[in-house]
Amino acid sequence: MISTPSESPRARELSEHYALCDASLREKDRDLWLASLFAPAPERRRLHALYAFVIEVEEARFRVTQPLLGELRLQWWMDALAAGAEDAAHAHPVADALLDTIAAHALPRENLVDFLEAHIADFYDDQFETLEELLSYCSRTAAGPLLWSAKCLGLGEDKTAIAAIEDAGAALGLTRLLRLLPSAGAQFLPLELLARHGVPREDAPARRDSPQMRAALAELRALARARFAAARNAQRGTPEAARLASLPAATIPLYLERMDRRDYRPFAPQAAPQPWRRQWRLWRAARTGL
Repeated sequence: MISTPSESPRARELSEHYALCDASLREKDRDLWLASLFAPAPERRRLHALYAFVIEVEEARFRVTQPLLGELRLQWWMDALAAGAEDAAHAHPVADALLDTIAAHALPRENLVDFLEAHIADFYDDQFETLEELLSYCSRTAAGPLLWSAKCLGLGEDKTAIAAIEDAGAALGLTRLLRLLPSAGAQFLPLELLARHGVPREDAPARRDSPQMRAALAELRALARARFAAARNAQRGTPEAARLASLPAATIPLYLERMDRRDYRPFAPQAAPQPWRRQWRLWRAARTGL
């Protein structure tokens, strides 16, 4: 980002930190970066900061070897969110841009702390007991960032729009967890769901590609589709801010379609849908909704 001679040293530093968030998002999640391009230019960098923070947190599970180390990383972010955490802000460019975004749009810090607390589950092998617990995790980790984005884009207390965003977040969270199966295994699959389909509790390789496991995963995909459809229907007539904030969910149908194929192996790495198809879905959703 090019600075102007009139900028103060602090303003130049902050601009550089926002630029780093932009670059990080573009490198690590191009779909999210493309979705942010449809936001009005003045607020685009706010979305970069929010999602650079989200990626930092979501990547933590792959960077640590022990749960305690993961919790320490999350605790650092919780401390950074505390009022007056200037030292933490200047020590980390994403934290600096994030705190500036929080202040600019009066984002409730407790909501971001709740997002961090939900991600503690990432570092442990304990499975969720119920489907309700899984949906709560999706709400806190996937719907939360969409709601922060909507607030940055000017959404007020429109209950219909908020409900649509929450449904989009639930669908997005479920789809992301299904995509994580090759690396996370059955960690996020509720025991209630597996028991309903007769999947044995022991984590034997044979169960991962069994008809029972496939039926359980098909139920999760159906739930993701239902929440996506609910978001799409509720979104009609809502403010533009709600539609733009929900854009990260626009590619969900493409991923679910691939999972419906007969040759789909849920616990093996899967190729993502072609970039041009994902970009087209984002472009269309930005204009007509999910």
